[in-house]
Amino acid sequence: MTTGVREQPRDAGRPRPVARLGPAGWLTALVLLAGVGYRLWLLAHATPPTNSDEATMGLAALHIARGEGFPVWFYGQQYMGTLEAYLAAPVFALAGGPSLVGLRLPTLALYAVFLLLAWRLTMRLTGDRWFGLLVVALLALGSDRIVKNQLIAGGGYPEMNAAGVALAVLAVDLATGRPGRRLARWAAWGFLAGLMLWVDPLVLPYVVATGAVLVGFRRRELRGAAGALLGAAAVLGAAPLLLHSLLNGRNPLHAVLAASGANATAGWAERLHGGLLLGPSLGMGFCDPGRCATWQLWWALALPLLLALGAVSAWRALRSPAPPESAGSAGAAESGVSARVAAAVRLALVLAAVATVGAYTVSSSAGLTPVESSRYLSCLLISLPALLWPVWTVARDGLRQVAGGRRGVRTTLARSVAVVLLVATVGTAAHATWRAAQTAPATRAAEARHAELVGTLRQLGVRHVRAGYWTCNRLTFASAEQVVCAVVDDELRPGFDRYPAYRREVDEAAAPAWVAPAGSPLADVLDERQRAGDLDLVTIDGWRIYLPR
Repeated sequence: MTTGVREQPRDAGRPRPVARLGPAGWLTALVLLAGVGYRLWLLAHATPPTNSDEATMGLAALHIARGEGFPVWFYGQQYMGTLEAYLAAPVFALAGGPSLVGLRLPTLALYAVFLLLAWRLTMRLTGDRWFGLLVVALLALGSDRIVKNQLIAGGGYPEMNAAGVALAVLAVDLATGRPGRRLARWAAWGFLAGLMLWVDPLVLPYVVATGAVLVGFRRRELRGAAGALLGAAAVLGAAPLLLHSLLNGRNPLHAVLAASGANATAGWAERLHGGLLLGPSLGMGFCDPGRCATWQLWWALALPLLLALGAVSAWRALRSPAPPESAGSAGAAESGVSARVAAAVRLALVLAAVATVGAYTVSSSAGLTPVESSRYLSCLLISLPALLWPVWTVARDGLRQVAGGRRGVRTTLARSVAVVLLVATVGTAAHATWRAAQTAPATRAAEARHAELVGTLRQLGVRHVRAGYWTCNRLTFASAEQVVCAVVDDELRPGFDRYPAYRREVDEAAAPAWVAPAGSPLADVLDERQRAGDLDLVTIDGWRIYLPR
Protein backbone atom coordinates (compact mmCIF):
# COMPACT_ATOMS: atom_id res chain seq x y z
CA MET A 1 0.00 0.00 0.00
CA THR A 2 2.15 2.85 -1.31
CA THR A 3 1.39 6.23 0.21
CA GLY A 4 2.15 8.77 -2.44
CA VAL A 5 0.63 7.08 -5.51
CA ARG A 6 -2.88 8.09 -6.49
CA GLU A 7 -4.68 4.86 -7.34
CA GLN A 8 -7.38 6.42 -9.52
CA PRO A 9 -8.23 4.82 -12.85
CA ARG A 10 -7.88 7.06 -15.90
CA ASP A 11 -11.60 7.09 -16.61
CA ALA A 12 -12.74 7.47 -12.98
CA GLY A 13 -14.05 10.97 -13.61
CA ARG A 14 -15.98 10.09 -16.74
CA PRO A 15 -19.66 9.15 -16.59
CA ARG A 16 -20.14 5.44 -17.11
CA PRO A 17 -22.89 4.05 -19.31
CA VAL A 18 -25.75 2.34 -17.53
CA ALA A 19 -25.00 -1.38 -17.58
CA ARG A 20 -27.70 -3.87 -18.36
CA LEU A 21 -28.45 -6.48 -15.76
CA GLY A 22 -28.07 -9.46 -18.05
CA PRO A 23 -28.87 -13.05 -16.99
CA ALA A 24 -26.56 -12.97 -13.96
CA GLY A 25 -28.02 -9.65 -12.80
CA TRP A 26 -31.62 -10.82 -13.04
CA LEU A 27 -30.79 -14.06 -11.24
CA THR A 28 -29.02 -12.11 -8.52
CA ALA A 29 -32.07 -9.90 -8.01
CA LEU A 30 -34.30 -12.96 -7.75
CA VAL A 31 -31.98 -14.66 -5.26
CA LEU A 32 -31.80 -11.48 -3.19
CA LEU A 33 -35.59 -11.31 -3.05
CA ALA A 34 -35.69 -15.01 -2.15
CA GLY A 35 -33.30 -14.42 0.76
CA VAL A 36 -35.48 -11.63 2.14
CA GLY A 37 -38.65 -13.63 1.43
CA TYR A 38 -37.32 -16.67 3.28
CA ARG A 39 -36.70 -14.53 6.34
CA LEU A 40 -40.13 -12.93 6.04
CA TRP A 41 -41.61 -16.42 6.09
CA LEU A 42 -39.57 -17.18 9.21
CA LEU A 43 -40.91 -14.01 10.88
CA ALA A 44 -44.45 -15.10 10.09
CA HIS A 45 -43.71 -18.35 11.93
CA ALA A 46 -42.10 -16.56 14.92
CA THR A 47 -38.81 -18.19 13.90
CA PRO A 48 -36.14 -18.23 15.19
CA PRO A 49 -37.62 -18.64 18.69
CA THR A 50 -37.48 -15.56 20.86
CA ASN A 51 -36.16 -15.41 24.43
CA SER A 52 -35.94 -13.08 27.40
CA ASP A 53 -32.78 -11.39 26.14
CA GLU A 54 -34.54 -10.33 22.94
CA ALA A 55 -37.55 -9.32 25.03
CA THR A 56 -35.25 -7.12 27.10
CA MET A 57 -34.33 -5.21 23.94
CA GLY A 58 -38.03 -5.03 23.12
CA LEU A 59 -38.82 -3.58 26.54
CA ALA A 60 -36.12 -0.95 26.01
CA ALA A 61 -37.76 -0.10 22.66
CA LEU A 62 -41.16 0.13 24.39
CA HIS A 63 -39.77 2.53 27.00
CA ILE A 64 -38.18 4.67 24.27
CA ALA A 65 -41.43 4.74 22.27
CA ARG A 66 -43.33 5.89 25.36
CA GLY A 67 -40.65 8.44 26.28
CA GLU A 68 -40.12 6.70 29.63
CA GLY A 69 -36.40 6.10 29.21
CA PHE A 70 -33.53 6.29 26.77
CA PRO A 71 -31.09 3.52 27.72
CA VAL A 72 -27.52 3.59 26.45
CA TRP A 73 -26.76 -0.04 27.27
CA PHE A 74 -28.63 -3.31 27.25
CA TYR A 75 -30.53 -3.43 30.54
CA GLY A 76 -28.56 -5.01 33.36
CA GLN A 77 -25.05 -4.44 31.96
CA GLN A 78 -22.62 -1.70 30.93
CA TYR A 79 -21.86 -2.83 27.40
CA MET A 80 -23.68 -3.60 24.12
CA GLY A 81 -25.48 -0.54 22.81
CA THR A 82 -29.24 -0.41 22.32
CA LEU A 83 -29.33 0.65 18.65
CA GLU A 84 -31.89 -2.09 17.88
CA ALA A 85 -34.23 -0.65 20.52
CA TYR A 86 -34.02 2.82 18.98
CA LEU A 87 -34.73 1.36 15.53
CA ALA A 88 -37.75 -0.58 16.78
CA ALA A 89 -39.22 2.23 18.90
CA PRO A 90 -40.76 4.11 15.91
CA VAL A 91 -42.28 0.83 14.70
CA PHE A 92 -43.91 0.29 18.09
CA ALA A 93 -45.16 3.88 18.14
CA LEU A 94 -46.72 3.58 14.67
CA ALA A 95 -48.18 0.13 15.38
CA GLY A 96 -49.71 1.24 18.67
CA GLY A 97 -47.80 -1.28 20.79
CA PRO A 98 -44.98 -3.81 20.94
CA SER A 99 -44.81 -7.08 19.03
CA LEU A 100 -42.19 -9.61 18.04
CA VAL A 101 -42.67 -8.82 14.34
CA GLY A 102 -42.33 -5.08 15.00
CA LEU A 103 -39.14 -5.71 16.96
CA ARG A 104 -37.64 -7.76 14.12
CA LEU A 105 -38.66 -5.64 11.13
CA PRO A 106 -35.59 -3.38 11.57
CA THR A 107 -33.29 -6.42 11.77
CA LEU A 108 -34.83 -7.76 8.56
CA ALA A 109 -34.14 -4.40 6.92
CA LEU A 110 -30.54 -4.56 8.15
CA TYR A 111 -30.20 -7.99 6.55
CA ALA A 112 -31.49 -6.65 3.22
CA VAL A 113 -28.97 -3.80 3.42
CA PHE A 114 -26.20 -6.29 4.17
CA LEU A 115 -27.12 -8.44 1.18
CA LEU A 116 -27.22 -5.46 -1.20
CA LEU A 117 -23.92 -4.07 0.07
CA ALA A 118 -22.26 -7.50 -0.06
CA TRP A 119 -23.21 -7.73 -3.74
CA ARG A 120 -21.91 -4.22 -4.35
CA LEU A 121 -18.65 -4.99 -2.55
CA THR A 122 -18.18 -8.18 -4.58
CA MET A 123 -18.76 -6.33 -7.82
CA ARG A 124 -16.38 -3.52 -6.82
CA LEU A 125 -13.64 -6.00 -5.93
CA THR A 126 -14.02 -8.44 -8.82
CA GLY A 127 -16.40 -7.12 -11.47
CA ASP A 128 -17.59 -10.72 -12.01
CA ARG A 129 -21.40 -10.85 -12.13
CA TRP A 130 -21.59 -14.63 -11.84
CA PHE A 131 -19.32 -14.60 -8.81
CA GLY A 132 -21.54 -11.88 -7.36
CA LEU A 133 -24.49 -14.22 -7.87
CA LEU A 134 -22.66 -16.99 -5.99
CA VAL A 135 -21.92 -14.71 -3.02
CA VAL A 136 -25.50 -13.44 -2.85
CA ALA A 137 -26.84 -17.01 -3.09
CA LEU A 138 -24.71 -18.14 -0.15
CA LEU A 139 -25.74 -15.14 1.94
CA ALA A 140 -29.40 -15.67 1.03
CA LEU A 141 -29.26 -19.11 2.63
CA GLY A 142 -29.74 -19.20 6.37
CA SER A 143 -29.00 -21.95 8.84
CA ASP A 144 -30.32 -21.88 12.40
CA ARG A 145 -27.33 -19.95 13.75
CA ILE A 146 -27.25 -17.56 10.81
CA VAL A 147 -30.90 -16.49 11.02
CA LYS A 148 -30.58 -16.10 14.78
CA ASN A 149 -27.70 -13.68 14.26
CA GLN A 150 -29.57 -11.80 11.54
CA LEU A 151 -33.12 -11.61 12.91
CA ILE A 152 -33.08 -11.81 16.72
CA ALA A 153 -32.87 -8.32 18.22
CA GLY A 154 -30.65 -9.48 21.05
CA GLY A 155 -27.97 -6.83 20.72
CA GLY A 156 -25.36 -6.08 18.07
CA TYR A 157 -25.37 -9.00 15.67
CA PRO A 158 -27.87 -7.84 13.02
CA GLU A 159 -26.04 -4.51 12.72
CA MET A 160 -22.47 -5.77 12.58
CA ASN A 161 -22.47 -7.38 9.15
CA ALA A 162 -24.28 -4.49 7.48
CA ALA A 163 -21.91 -1.97 9.06
CA GLY A 164 -18.81 -4.05 8.35
CA VAL A 165 -19.53 -4.49 4.66
CA ALA A 166 -20.47 -0.79 4.40
CA LEU A 167 -17.06 0.11 5.85
CA ALA A 168 -15.41 -2.07 3.19
CA VAL A 169 -17.42 -0.52 0.32
CA LEU A 170 -16.59 2.98 1.53
CA ALA A 171 -12.92 2.02 1.86
CA VAL A 172 -12.88 0.81 -1.77
CA ASP A 173 -14.41 4.04 -3.06
CA LEU A 174 -12.23 6.31 -0.93
CA ALA A 175 -8.96 4.46 -1.57
CA THR A 176 -9.64 4.36 -5.32
CA GLY A 177 -10.18 8.11 -5.34
CA ARG A 178 -13.71 7.91 -6.65
CA PRO A 179 -14.88 11.49 -7.21
CA GLY A 180 -18.02 13.05 -5.82
CA ARG A 181 -19.23 13.36 -2.20
CA ARG A 182 -15.83 12.39 -0.84
CA LEU A 183 -16.21 14.29 2.41
CA ALA A 184 -19.60 12.65 2.91
CA ARG A 185 -17.98 9.23 2.42
CA TRP A 186 -15.21 10.03 4.89
CA ALA A 187 -17.83 11.13 7.42
CA ALA A 188 -19.92 8.01 6.82
CA TRP A 189 -16.92 5.74 7.37
CA GLY A 190 -16.01 7.51 10.61
CA PHE A 191 -19.59 7.54 11.90
CA LEU A 192 -20.07 3.80 11.26
CA ALA A 193 -16.75 2.99 12.92
CA GLY A 194 -17.67 4.97 16.03
CA LEU A 195 -21.23 3.67 16.09
CA MET A 196 -20.10 0.05 16.09
CA LEU A 197 -17.69 0.68 18.95
CA TRP A 198 -20.79 1.58 20.97
CA VAL A 199 -23.05 -1.17 19.63
CA ASP A 200 -20.64 -4.13 19.71
CA PRO A 201 -16.83 -4.06 19.34
CA LEU A 202 -16.76 -7.55 17.77
CA VAL A 203 -16.58 -5.81 14.39
CA LEU A 204 -13.42 -3.96 15.44
CA PRO A 205 -11.07 -6.15 13.28
CA TYR A 206 -12.94 -4.94 10.19
CA VAL A 207 -12.78 -1.33 11.35
CA VAL A 208 -9.01 -1.60 11.82
CA ALA A 209 -8.39 -3.54 8.58
CA THR A 210 -10.40 -1.24 6.30
CA GLY A 211 -8.98 1.77 8.14
CA ALA A 212 -5.46 0.53 7.35
CA VAL A 213 -6.37 0.49 3.65
CA LEU A 214 -7.46 4.13 3.88
CA VAL A 215 -4.24 5.11 5.64
CA GLY A 216 -2.14 3.21 3.11
CA PHE A 217 -3.72 4.77 0.02
CA ARG A 218 -5.02 8.13 1.23
CA ARG A 219 -2.63 9.25 3.96
CA ARG A 220 -2.18 12.71 2.47
CA GLU A 221 -5.90 13.29 2.16
CA LEU A 222 -6.41 12.21 5.77
CA ARG A 223 -4.07 14.96 6.94
CA GLY A 224 -6.58 17.58 5.85
CA ALA A 225 -10.30 18.17 6.14
CA ALA A 226 -11.09 14.50 5.42
CA GLY A 227 -9.24 13.30 8.51
CA ALA A 228 -10.80 15.95 10.74
CA LEU A 229 -14.27 15.14 9.47
CA LEU A 230 -13.70 11.41 9.90
CA GLY A 231 -12.56 11.91 13.49
CA ALA A 232 -15.51 14.15 14.35
CA ALA A 233 -17.96 11.69 12.80
CA ALA A 234 -16.38 8.81 14.74
CA VAL A 235 -16.82 10.73 18.00
CA LEU A 236 -20.45 11.42 17.06
CA GLY A 237 -21.09 7.72 16.34
CA ALA A 238 -19.52 6.66 19.64
CA ALA A 239 -21.13 9.53 21.58
CA PRO A 240 -23.44 7.35 23.72
CA LEU A 241 -20.46 5.28 24.88
CA LEU A 242 -18.20 8.29 25.48
CA LEU A 243 -20.83 10.37 27.31
CA HIS A 244 -21.85 7.47 29.55
CA SER A 245 -18.22 6.75 30.41
CA LEU A 246 -17.52 10.40 31.23
CA LEU A 247 -20.67 10.89 33.30
CA ASN A 248 -20.36 7.66 35.27
CA GLY A 249 -16.61 7.19 35.42
CA ARG A 250 -16.90 3.66 34.06
CA ASN A 251 -14.84 1.81 31.49
CA PRO A 252 -17.12 -0.38 29.34
CA LEU A 253 -14.10 -2.38 28.14
CA HIS A 254 -13.95 -4.16 31.51
CA ALA A 255 -17.51 -5.39 31.18
CA VAL A 256 -16.91 -6.51 27.59
CA LEU A 257 -13.91 -8.61 28.67
CA ALA A 258 -15.95 -10.14 31.48
CA ALA A 259 -18.77 -11.02 29.10
CA SER A 260 -16.35 -12.66 26.67
CA GLY A 261 -15.31 -15.15 29.32
CA ALA A 262 -12.01 -13.52 30.21
CA ASN A 263 -12.73 -14.12 33.90
CA ALA A 264 -13.62 -17.78 33.35
CA THR A 265 -11.33 -20.73 32.82
CA ALA A 266 -11.31 -23.19 29.95
CA GLY A 267 -8.61 -25.59 28.83
CA TRP A 268 -6.77 -25.00 25.59
CA ALA A 269 -8.00 -28.28 24.16
CA GLU A 270 -11.61 -27.10 24.63
CA ARG A 271 -10.80 -23.65 23.24
CA LEU A 272 -9.14 -25.05 20.13
CA HIS A 273 -11.99 -27.50 19.61
CA GLY A 274 -14.66 -24.81 19.98
CA GLY A 275 -12.75 -22.04 18.21
CA LEU A 276 -11.26 -23.86 15.23
CA LEU A 277 -13.52 -26.88 14.71
CA LEU A 278 -17.07 -26.13 15.87
CA GLY A 279 -17.01 -22.34 15.69
CA PRO A 280 -16.39 -21.74 11.95
CA SER A 281 -18.86 -24.41 10.85
CA LEU A 282 -21.60 -23.17 13.20
CA GLY A 283 -20.91 -19.46 12.89
CA MET A 284 -20.82 -19.45 9.07
CA GLY A 285 -23.99 -21.46 8.57
CA PHE A 286 -23.04 -25.07 7.80
CA CYS A 287 -24.64 -26.91 10.74
CA ASP A 288 -28.03 -28.22 11.81
CA PRO A 289 -29.97 -26.42 14.58
CA GLY A 290 -28.01 -26.61 17.83
CA ARG A 291 -25.45 -29.16 16.64
CA CYS A 292 -22.90 -30.04 14.01
CA ALA A 293 -22.82 -33.48 12.42
CA THR A 294 -19.33 -34.83 11.79
CA TRP A 295 -19.63 -34.45 8.02
CA GLN A 296 -20.61 -30.78 8.42
CA LEU A 297 -17.32 -29.98 10.14
CA TRP A 298 -15.43 -30.16 6.82
CA TRP A 299 -15.69 -26.38 6.56
CA ALA A 300 -13.38 -26.05 9.58
CA LEU A 301 -10.70 -27.77 7.51
CA ALA A 302 -11.44 -25.72 4.39
CA LEU A 303 -11.42 -22.33 6.13
CA PRO A 304 -7.65 -22.23 6.90
CA LEU A 305 -6.95 -23.19 3.29
CA LEU A 306 -9.25 -20.44 2.02
CA LEU A 307 -7.67 -17.90 4.37
CA ALA A 308 -4.20 -18.82 3.13
CA LEU A 309 -5.21 -18.77 -0.54
CA GLY A 310 -7.04 -15.49 -0.11
CA ALA A 311 -4.07 -13.86 1.62
CA VAL A 312 -1.50 -15.10 -0.92
CA SER A 313 -3.66 -14.20 -3.90
CA ALA A 314 -4.37 -10.70 -2.59
CA TRP A 315 -0.75 -10.11 -1.56
CA ARG A 316 0.60 -11.10 -4.98
CA ALA A 317 -1.92 -8.89 -6.74
CA LEU A 318 -1.06 -6.03 -4.39
CA ARG A 319 2.70 -6.34 -4.96
CA SER A 320 2.50 -6.89 -8.71
CA PRO A 321 2.76 -3.75 -10.87
CA ALA A 322 0.44 -5.32 -13.46
CA PRO A 323 -1.64 -8.13 -11.89
CA PRO A 324 -2.69 -10.84 -14.33
CA GLU A 325 -6.33 -10.97 -15.37
CA SER A 326 -6.87 -14.11 -13.27
CA ALA A 327 -5.96 -12.15 -10.14
CA GLY A 328 -8.94 -9.90 -10.63
CA SER A 329 -7.40 -6.85 -12.29
CA ALA A 330 -9.64 -6.87 -15.36
CA GLY A 331 -12.83 -7.25 -13.33
CA ALA A 332 -11.76 -4.57 -10.89
CA ALA A 333 -10.93 -2.19 -13.73
CA GLU A 334 -14.32 -2.79 -15.30
CA SER A 335 -15.96 -1.77 -12.00
CA GLY A 336 -13.89 1.44 -11.89
CA VAL A 337 -11.67 0.21 -9.05
CA SER A 338 -7.88 0.11 -9.11
CA ALA A 339 -6.62 -3.49 -9.11
CA ARG A 340 -4.23 -2.69 -6.25
CA VAL A 341 -7.00 -1.18 -4.15
CA ALA A 342 -9.18 -4.25 -4.79
CA ALA A 343 -6.29 -6.51 -3.75
CA ALA A 344 -5.63 -4.43 -0.63
CA VAL A 345 -9.28 -4.61 0.48
CA ARG A 346 -9.39 -8.35 -0.16
CA LEU A 347 -6.27 -8.76 1.95
CA ALA A 348 -7.82 -6.59 4.67
CA LEU A 349 -10.95 -8.76 4.72
CA VAL A 350 -8.85 -11.92 5.03
CA LEU A 351 -6.74 -10.50 7.86
CA ALA A 352 -9.86 -9.31 9.68
CA ALA A 353 -11.28 -12.84 9.44
CA VAL A 354 -8.03 -14.28 10.85
CA ALA A 355 -8.14 -11.80 13.74
CA THR A 356 -11.79 -12.64 14.43
CA VAL A 357 -11.16 -16.39 14.55
CA GLY A 358 -8.01 -15.90 16.64
CA ALA A 359 -9.69 -13.64 19.20
CA TYR A 360 -12.58 -16.06 19.56
CA THR A 361 -10.32 -19.10 19.92
CA VAL A 362 -8.26 -17.63 22.76
CA SER A 363 -11.41 -16.61 24.67
CA SER A 364 -12.85 -18.97 27.25
CA SER A 365 -16.25 -18.74 25.57
CA ALA A 366 -14.98 -20.97 22.75
CA GLY A 367 -14.26 -23.71 25.26
CA LEU A 368 -17.15 -23.25 27.70
CA THR A 369 -20.13 -22.56 25.39
CA PRO A 370 -18.97 -23.31 21.83
CA VAL A 371 -22.43 -23.84 20.31
CA GLU A 372 -24.08 -20.66 21.55
CA SER A 373 -20.99 -18.43 21.48
CA SER A 374 -20.28 -19.30 17.84
CA ARG A 375 -22.38 -16.19 17.17
CA TYR A 376 -19.18 -14.25 17.88
CA LEU A 377 -17.97 -15.38 14.45
CA SER A 378 -20.90 -13.92 12.52
CA CYS A 379 -18.64 -11.19 11.08
CA LEU A 380 -16.83 -13.81 9.01
CA LEU A 381 -19.60 -13.55 6.41
CA ILE A 382 -18.25 -10.08 5.52
CA SER A 383 -15.06 -11.77 4.25
CA LEU A 384 -16.85 -14.31 2.05
CA PRO A 385 -16.02 -12.57 -1.28
CA ALA A 386 -12.32 -12.47 -0.42
CA LEU A 387 -12.29 -16.09 0.76
CA LEU A 388 -13.99 -17.60 -2.28
CA TRP A 389 -12.55 -15.41 -5.04
CA PRO A 390 -9.30 -17.41 -5.55
CA VAL A 391 -11.26 -20.67 -5.71
CA TRP A 392 -13.74 -19.16 -8.14
CA THR A 393 -10.98 -17.94 -10.46
CA VAL A 394 -9.36 -21.38 -10.50
CA ALA A 395 -12.67 -23.04 -11.35
CA ARG A 396 -13.58 -20.39 -13.94
CA ASP A 397 -10.17 -20.24 -15.66
CA GLY A 398 -9.83 -24.02 -15.53
CA LEU A 399 -13.09 -24.39 -17.41
CA ARG A 400 -11.90 -21.87 -19.98
CA GLN A 401 -8.66 -23.78 -20.48
CA VAL A 402 -10.48 -27.07 -20.88
CA ALA A 403 -12.86 -25.46 -23.39
CA GLY A 404 -9.81 -24.20 -25.28
CA GLY A 405 -8.38 -27.69 -25.59
CA ARG A 406 -5.73 -27.41 -22.84
CA ARG A 407 -6.27 -30.41 -20.60
CA GLY A 408 -3.15 -30.51 -18.43
CA VAL A 409 -3.16 -32.71 -15.34
CA ARG A 410 -2.54 -29.77 -13.03
CA THR A 411 -5.27 -27.73 -14.64
CA THR A 412 -7.79 -30.55 -14.44
CA LEU A 413 -6.92 -31.38 -10.83
CA ALA A 414 -7.02 -27.77 -9.63
CA ARG A 415 -10.28 -27.11 -11.45
CA SER A 416 -11.85 -30.26 -10.04
CA VAL A 417 -10.88 -29.40 -6.47
CA ALA A 418 -12.15 -25.84 -6.86
CA VAL A 419 -15.48 -26.94 -8.33
CA VAL A 420 -15.98 -29.57 -5.62
CA LEU A 421 -15.22 -27.00 -2.92
CA LEU A 422 -17.72 -24.49 -4.30
CA VAL A 423 -20.43 -27.11 -4.80
CA ALA A 424 -19.85 -28.51 -1.30
CA THR A 425 -20.07 -25.01 0.18
CA VAL A 426 -23.41 -24.27 -1.46
CA GLY A 427 -24.76 -27.77 -0.82
CA THR A 428 -23.86 -27.85 2.88
CA ALA A 429 -25.30 -24.38 3.47
CA ALA A 430 -28.48 -25.32 1.59
CA HIS A 431 -28.89 -28.48 3.70
CA ALA A 432 -28.45 -26.47 6.91
CA THR A 433 -31.04 -23.98 5.65
CA TRP A 434 -33.52 -26.76 4.91
CA ARG A 435 -33.01 -28.18 8.42
CA ALA A 436 -33.56 -24.74 9.95
CA ALA A 437 -36.77 -24.23 7.97
CA GLN A 438 -38.13 -27.52 9.33
CA THR A 439 -38.13 -26.08 12.87
CA ALA A 440 -40.53 -23.26 11.95
CA PRO A 441 -43.86 -25.11 12.59
CA ALA A 442 -42.75 -26.25 16.06
CA THR A 443 -41.52 -22.76 16.91
CA ARG A 444 -44.80 -21.23 15.78
CA ALA A 445 -46.72 -23.71 17.94
CA ALA A 446 -44.55 -22.84 20.95
CA GLU A 447 -45.21 -19.15 20.39
CA ALA A 448 -48.95 -19.88 20.26
CA ARG A 449 -48.71 -21.67 23.61
CA HIS A 450 -46.92 -18.65 25.06
CA ALA A 451 -49.66 -16.36 23.72
CA GLU A 452 -52.19 -18.61 25.46
CA LEU A 453 -50.22 -18.20 28.69
CA VAL A 454 -50.41 -14.41 28.40
CA GLY A 455 -54.14 -14.55 27.66
CA THR A 456 -54.80 -16.88 30.59
CA LEU A 457 -52.97 -14.61 33.04
CA ARG A 458 -55.05 -11.69 31.83
CA GLN A 459 -58.27 -13.67 32.24
CA LEU A 460 -57.24 -14.64 35.77
CA GLY A 461 -56.52 -11.00 36.59
CA VAL A 462 -52.89 -11.78 37.40
CA ARG A 463 -50.77 -8.66 37.29
CA HIS A 464 -47.60 -9.75 39.11
CA VAL A 465 -45.71 -13.03 38.84
CA ARG A 466 -42.43 -14.66 39.74
CA ALA A 467 -40.70 -16.94 37.22
CA GLY A 468 -37.34 -18.05 35.86
CA TYR A 469 -34.99 -15.79 33.91
CA TRP A 470 -35.93 -17.19 30.48
CA THR A 471 -39.63 -16.66 31.25
CA CYS A 472 -39.76 -13.28 32.95
CA ASN A 473 -38.90 -10.54 30.47
CA ARG A 474 -40.41 -12.49 27.60
CA LEU A 475 -43.69 -12.59 29.50
CA THR A 476 -43.51 -8.91 30.43
CA PHE A 477 -42.80 -7.89 26.82
CA ALA A 478 -45.49 -10.12 25.33
CA SER A 479 -48.06 -8.57 27.67
CA ALA A 480 -46.82 -5.00 27.02
CA GLU A 481 -46.06 -4.76 30.77
CA GLN A 482 -49.61 -5.66 31.75
CA VAL A 483 -47.98 -8.60 33.54
CA VAL A 484 -44.81 -7.70 35.46
CA CYS A 485 -42.37 -10.44 36.41
CA ALA A 486 -39.52 -10.82 38.93
CA VAL A 487 -36.84 -13.47 38.39
CA VAL A 488 -36.31 -16.41 40.75
CA ASP A 489 -33.99 -19.40 40.51
CA ASP A 490 -34.99 -23.06 40.78
CA GLU A 491 -34.91 -22.82 44.59
CA LEU A 492 -37.29 -19.83 44.61
CA ARG A 493 -34.52 -17.41 45.55
CA PRO A 494 -34.30 -13.95 43.88
CA GLY A 495 -32.55 -14.14 40.53
CA PHE A 496 -31.05 -11.69 38.04
CA ASP A 497 -33.49 -8.92 37.14
CA ARG A 498 -32.22 -6.85 34.22
CA TYR A 499 -34.78 -4.15 34.98
CA PRO A 500 -34.89 -3.74 38.81
CA ALA A 501 -38.12 -1.72 38.74
CA TYR A 502 -40.02 -4.92 37.93
CA ARG A 503 -38.76 -6.64 41.08
CA ARG A 504 -39.69 -3.69 43.24
CA GLU A 505 -43.20 -3.68 41.82
CA VAL A 506 -43.64 -7.44 42.31
CA ASP A 507 -42.26 -7.28 45.87
CA GLU A 508 -44.81 -4.61 46.71
CA ALA A 509 -47.71 -6.64 45.28
CA ALA A 510 -50.09 -8.36 47.70
CA ALA A 511 -50.04 -11.90 46.31
CA PRO A 512 -47.89 -12.51 43.20
CA ALA A 513 -48.46 -15.69 41.25
CA TRP A 514 -45.81 -18.11 39.99
CA VAL A 515 -45.24 -19.28 36.41
CA ALA A 516 -43.07 -22.18 35.24
CA PRO A 517 -42.66 -24.25 32.07
CA ALA A 518 -44.17 -27.71 32.46
CA GLY A 519 -41.54 -30.27 33.44
CA SER A 520 -38.96 -27.71 34.52
CA PRO A 521 -37.04 -27.91 37.84
CA LEU A 522 -38.87 -24.78 38.99
CA ALA A 523 -42.21 -26.48 38.28
CA ASP A 524 -41.13 -29.49 40.37
CA VAL A 525 -40.39 -27.26 43.38
CA LEU A 526 -43.67 -25.38 43.01
CA ASP A 527 -45.59 -28.66 42.63
CA GLU A 528 -44.41 -29.64 46.11
CA ARG A 529 -45.75 -26.40 47.52
CA GLN A 530 -49.00 -26.91 45.63
CA ARG A 531 -49.40 -30.41 47.09
CA ALA A 532 -48.75 -28.96 50.55
CA GLY A 533 -51.79 -26.74 50.06
CA ASP A 534 -50.00 -23.40 49.69
CA LEU A 535 -50.89 -22.85 46.01
CA ASP A 536 -53.68 -23.46 43.53
CA LEU A 537 -52.66 -24.81 40.14
CA VAL A 538 -53.87 -23.76 36.67
CA THR A 539 -52.42 -25.75 33.79
CA ILE A 540 -52.32 -24.94 30.10
CA ASP A 541 -50.40 -26.60 27.32
CA GLY A 542 -46.71 -26.28 28.15
CA TRP A 543 -47.14 -24.03 31.21
CA ARG A 544 -48.13 -24.17 34.86
CA ILE A 545 -49.56 -21.20 36.76
CA TYR A 546 -49.52 -21.26 40.57
CA LEU A 547 -51.92 -18.94 42.38
CA PRO A 548 -51.50 -18.16 46.10
CA ARG A 549 -54.40 -19.24 48.30
